[in-house]
Amino acid sequence: MTIFWIGLFILSLMVLVRGADWFLIASEKFGLSKGLSKFVVGILIVGIGTSLPELASSLVAVFADAPEIVAGNVVGSNIANILFILGLSAVIAGKLTTSKYLIDLDIPLLVSTTALFLVSAWDGVITFPEAILLLGSFVFYVMYTLKEGQGKEKDESVVKTKFTKQDTILMIAGLLGLIFGSKYLVESVIKLSELFGVSAGAFSLAAVAIGTSLPELTVSVKAALQGKSEVAIGNIFGSNIFNILVVTGIPALFARLPIDVTTFSIGLPFLIIATILFTISGISQRMYIWEGAMYLMIYVFFIGKIFNLF
Repeated sequence: MTIFWIGLFILSLMVLVRGADWFLIASEKFGLSKGLSKFVVGILIVGIGTSLPELASSLVAVFADAPEIVAGNVVGSNIANILFILGLSAVIAGKLTTSKYLIDLDIPLLVSTTALFLVSAWDGVITFPEAILLLGSFVFYVMYTLKEGQGKEKDESVVKTKFTKQDTILMIAGLLGLIFGSKYLVESVIKLSELFGVSAGAFSLAAVAIGTSLPELTVSVKAALQGKSEVAIGNIFGSNIFNILVVTGIPALFARLPIDVTTFSIGLPFLIIATILFTISGISQRMYIWEGAMYLMIYVFFIGKIFNLF
């Protein structure tokens, strides 16, 4: 029985991530076909698209009466994005560098949104008014980012692409993958947490979080291999901000989101540590291989703490 649920977890995760990938590709092409600039598409579609697995699985969790999965998913994904994905990218690239413009724009936003989430989660639950605050902050984030990028956007020539029947099929297939992958992922998480004797939130903090972060892993590692440090780092900024504001905010409109004991006592402290380390690396505008290795070791320690290995 355990092997069956592990197999279903892996399969549903693969379907979820692949569905998100297909939906993202089709959505990006749809945006360009409507005359949107590459900058706007990058901010609104690509930035949001890489977090679709987290959003889809979190919404399904709420309607499956397992709302504790949401906070574990968000906190675990953000920790994985920084410590695992960015750490691995730095090790692969040898050194990641970024511009002062990106740091000045995104670090204050990341720190402030993380602080907002911590304040909201401090009483052990995310409520409807806090959901409104988080989603309102996301609207501000999008408007601020687009305003800051207006100069860059004007320099781009808008080239329309054709949105074909194949693209429509790809978008529908991606959406179905998101729906069914999320449904069976949440179902398998609930069963596996019972079999392993841990809370669904704790299981989400580790296994679901790293699984739903695979799109970010693909984007950042590929960018690191190509020497595109800004893409690797910018991808993490955008994903973490979206996770906090939207992946938490939308599900909290439908139900109160409890923060389980493991997420509160282990996840939140490690989220603070990861954000501080990311901020320090960002201010220096470079991240060396030894920093990446340190990030990875801290992430291993984090996983060990969840399952009481340390």
